[in-house]
Amino acid sequence: MNRREARELVLHLIFAGEYTGNRGAQLLEDVNEENFQSLESEYDLYKKMPSENQQEYIQRAVTGVMEHLYELDDYIEKYSKGWNIARISRISKCILRLCMYEVLYMEIPVGASVNEALELAKQYDSEEAAGFINGIMGSFVEKEVKA
Repeated sequence: MNRREARELVLHLIFAGEYTGNRGAQLLEDVNEENFQSLESEYDLYKKMPSENQQEYIQRAVTGVMEHLYELDDYIEKYSKGWNIARISRISKCILRLCMYEVLYMEIPVGASVNEALELAKQYDSEEAAGFINGIMGSFVEKEVKA
């Protein structure tokens, strides 16, 4: 599993948290061989377990997004001009949370994180959602990220 796939898996996990109410460690319990085997026929993503390096990224990203959920949602609300956070699709919110967390706390280059967020939006939401995410991230980076 490469970083792009690990990022996609993180998205699946934090999106699942939207429905289950599970947080951090509870979500990470789903990263096991039994669950992967049960899902591999539905999603190519689950055909192989993450490497140790990617497991560290997954654990840090899932835990961090959940620990900073309210802060990240405040940023989304702040930079989504004219949109109430409740009107933003759940998947777009999860993508934004992950991207913002990576940029703020994981030292992942802004360009790489935003590009990956846009690709995830195109895959899981729509072109319009990708444009929306790009706009929010552009404003967020300009105002919140130290160069």
